Amino acid sequence: MTQGRHGTSGFTHDELRELALLYRQTAADLATVREHQDAAHLSVYLNRLLGSAHNLVYAAPRARAGTFAAFIIRTIPATFRRTWRYSAAAAALFAVGGLAGAVLTLADPGFARFVLGGEMIDTISRGEMWTHSILAVKPLASAGIMTNNLSVALAAFATGMTIIGPIYFMLFNGIMIGVVGVACQRAGLGLSLWSFVAPHGALELPAIFIAGGAGLLLASGLVLPGPLPRRESLTVAAGTATQLMLAAFPLLVIAGLIEGFISPGALPPILKLVTGAGILTLLGMYLLSGRASPGESSPTDW
Repeated sequence: MTQGRHGTSGFTHDELRELALLYRQTAADLATVREHQDAAHLSVYLNRLLGSAHNLVYAAPRARAGTFAAFIIRTIPATFRRTWRYSAAAAALFAVGGLAGAVLTLADPGFARFVLGGEMIDTISRGEMWTHSILAVKPLASAGIMTNNLSVALAAFATGMTIIGPIYFMLFNGIMIGVVGVACQRAGLGLSLWSFVAPHGALELPAIFIAGGAGLLLASGLVLPGPLPRRESLTVAAGTATQLMLAAFPLLVIAGLIEGFISPGALPPILKLVTGAGILTLLGMYLLSGRASPGESSPTDW
């Protein structure tokens, strides 16, 4: 039973066949012995033996470090490449929201006050960035930022079951960035804003798009099941969408750390912009590079 400690992975084909035969024979013997009251001690022995064999045969394989590494290195990028159109659709919705927010703010300055609130607009009007408050409480601010970002991502993903949810979250967040962008540009804070956003936004925005894409994927599995039964289509879509969320969460955690400790710092704006561009390039190389698997021929294939 030495091999049993490591599961059945080390068994030969003949040993596996013998194990299966002995398992069935032991189960049959146990059923027979239980009918005889004077063989209780033998029944206990066979029951323990059968229980050990059951744990050996049906135990789930242990997770290996190599398996986790393969998931990070190969599975997540492959899943993103196979479903990239959903993330692209989420990004397009965000861009539409951003354009709408910018146009509405340009047409009516009062719209910015309505969306952002009077206190934030007054701060921007004085030529001040609201990010100075982050510097005073970096760890607390970073935790709050992470929590908020993860909440938005989870909401965009989970509301895919409502179909309209991911669309709303992408449009709403786009409108917010459009309004803030125009308001800051009017106050002469355009460079300050985008140099603040660049370092963490290079991870945060793609992660939000991936989460929104995961929500749209859920909605697609529900509305457009194709040849599959609707329940099975939704199950398959949910499995793929969950893998996308497992990619988005670490990105949002790292983005929260950057936003809390680096983005509001005293680095020159050009250095922040370059840092953001570098991070975005590395993320793109991670998600888009690599050898395509046979199942990647269709981006909409789950």
